[in-house]
Amino acid sequence: ARHHRPLTTRHYVAIGVAAAIFFALLHQLGPVLTPFLVGAILAYLGTPIVDAMERRGVHRAIGTTLTIVAFGVAIAGLLLVLIPLVQAEVALASKRLPDLFAQAGERLVPWVERTFGITLALDLETVKAVIADNLESVRDVGLRVLSGVKSGGLLLLAILINLALIPVVMWYLLRDWNVIVRRIDDLLPRPFEHKIREIAREIDSVLAEFLRGQLSVMLVLAVYYAIALWAVGLEHAFAIGILTGLLVFIPYVGYGLGLTLGLVAALLQWTGWPFFLAVLGVYLVGQLLENYVLIPWLVGDRIGLHPLAVIFALLAFGQLFGFAGVLLALPVSAALLVGLRQIKAVYMASPLYDD
Repeated sequence: ARHHRPLTTRHYVAIGVAAAIFFALLHQLGPVLTPFLVGAILAYLGTPIVDAMERRGVHRAIGTTLTIVAFGVAIAGLLLVLIPLVQAEVALASKRLPDLFAQAGERLVPWVERTFGITLALDLETVKAVIADNLESVRDVGLRVLSGVKSGGLLLLAILINLALIPVVMWYLLRDWNVIVRRIDDLLPRPFEHKIREIAREIDSVLAEFLRGQLSVMLVLAVYYAIALWAVGLEHAFAIGILTGLLVFIPYVGYGLGLTLGLVAALLQWTGWPFFLAVLGVYLVGQLLENYVLIPWLVGDRIGLHPLAVIFALLAFGQLFGFAGVLLALPVSAALLVGLRQIKAVYMASPLYDD
């Protein structure tokens, strides 16, 4: 048997210092790392596609290029759907919201006076004018931000650099993914290489199952919301439905945002209570479909990433490391989950649990 030297205090100190430096750099360089992390996540998602094409005789560089083009087309199509939606909703809000608020005030004030005996003095014309003015400001805020020669130019330049870097990072990672994995494998400490490989495979399995299941749920719900909202007569139903389906990636929080978006759109398009309740019913059925059909069927409990753990990880890592932390939240959550499983197994096999 091969003899391994025991780790000393110096080794543990070196490991701790390296970890501290890593987290400090992540905290300081978050904005710089963002395009690299986005590219790495997209490369992770695209690797099975490139591997499948390579097994069918397609050169890896060609498969990588085709995969990136497919991702780019999908993202561009999504933006072409969402950008007109935002513009249309803001324009509609600037026209309808002041009148809706005035109508609500005209009905609400007498009801409050009759029910509670409280006299409200609301200058509805002033409130209406303030809402209209502020909505006009919101609609033009993007142009005002980019209009500055210095700040707007730097912001636009940073966005363009990030957008250009992401496909470059993704292309090199996808092409060299297997080479990178082999090189990392060569650097593993030999006494623990089998255990590290086992843990890495388990983390990959958890992440793959979670992402595959969530993407399937998102796709089904996007189709459901788009068709259902179109059926009840909501304007921009397809765009709102697609966006709602994408938002459910963040458990519960995403559904709340999608519900708010749909109900605001229904309010702006107000044609009476039956229409509003129909839109609300679409979202209630969607929630039942998501929680009691799609998630048990497509995701399942075997993954073990509880929705509360996902929400906490997103908030905690976002607070610590900014947007880069949000991108790292799911992989780190999967790693922590696997680590906790290992600790649980060691604990239950120890005399502390059962002597």
